[in-house]
Amino acid sequence: MRVGVHTSIAGGLENAAHHAQQIGCDTFQMFSANPRGWKGQDPTPEACERLRAARAGYSLAPLVIHDNYLINLASADPLIRQMSIAAFRKELERALALGADYLVTHPGSAKDGTATEAIKVCIESVRQAAKGLKLDGLRILIENTAGQGASIGRTFEEVADILAGTAKELPVGACIDTAHCFEAGYAVHTGAGLDATVETLESTIGLANVCVIHANDSKTAFGSHADRHEHIGKGQIGKEGFRRIVCHAKLREIPFICETPIDKPGDDRRNLRMMRKLAGELAVSSQALAFSRRRTGTLACP
Repeated sequence: MRVGVHTSIAGGLENAAHHAQQIGCDTFQMFSANPRGWKGQDPTPEACERLRAARAGYSLAPLVIHDNYLINLASADPLIRQMSIAAFRKELERALALGADYLVTHPGSAKDGTATEAIKVCIESVRQAAKGLKLDGLRILIENTAGQGASIGRTFEEVADILAGTAKELPVGACIDTAHCFEAGYAVHTGAGLDATVETLESTIGLANVCVIHANDSKTAFGSHADRHEHIGKGQIGKEGFRRIVCHAKLREIPFICETPIDKPGDDRRNLRMMRKLAGELAVSSQALAFSRRRTGTLACP
């Protein structure tokens, strides 16, 4: 099992890789710029090289970038849509400069329109944003949502429709969030529910297209459609639920990224440790981890 966390870029992009290594990650996720502003500052070539060098030195793979929270590629508002397309193109350009493997995006909101219309708009927006770019190994991942408000992507079928509409032109795949699944009404907290969820995932998106799993417990109730993440094993999915998830034969080899809260120092390390404990993996020294990473190299989604 490869497991990591979302790490901060405060003080320099390369610090995300440094922190990931310090707490024992195999993989990590980061923002490439301010996630709450429309005009993210492009990193200098020197900053890109520092991150690339740090990541290579630690053998952290894959590198996942999450896009700006303001982006709504499905917006029916022409201005918001154009701003989102421009911002997403910048996300693609930064991800390429940083040598990322995956760029994760939420599909957007169907406010003032239907889900069917919003899916079509999202597909066209992704195409426009990537037009003329050589993605060179970078893969765009559509993340499922909790179904809050008018968000699309609540069901695997909706995510699959977006992938089907973009896959002929672009390298795309899916990022599946465990908390979003639970909050959207997929019973991943029970044995039978998890098996049924995986079966549905396999028949819609296809497991070969699931490149990353966001491992998050949920503060809110099953089917709540309220997106609130909790520490692994301390939420509504619970320890036994997560034990089944991380030990599931069809999920175990997909990289897991925790996007859990940092309520006090060391929480990210504790969530990593809990993931490995539930998976039955013994804790090892940092030296052994580094040796293992050098031997295993990188993993890539098929």
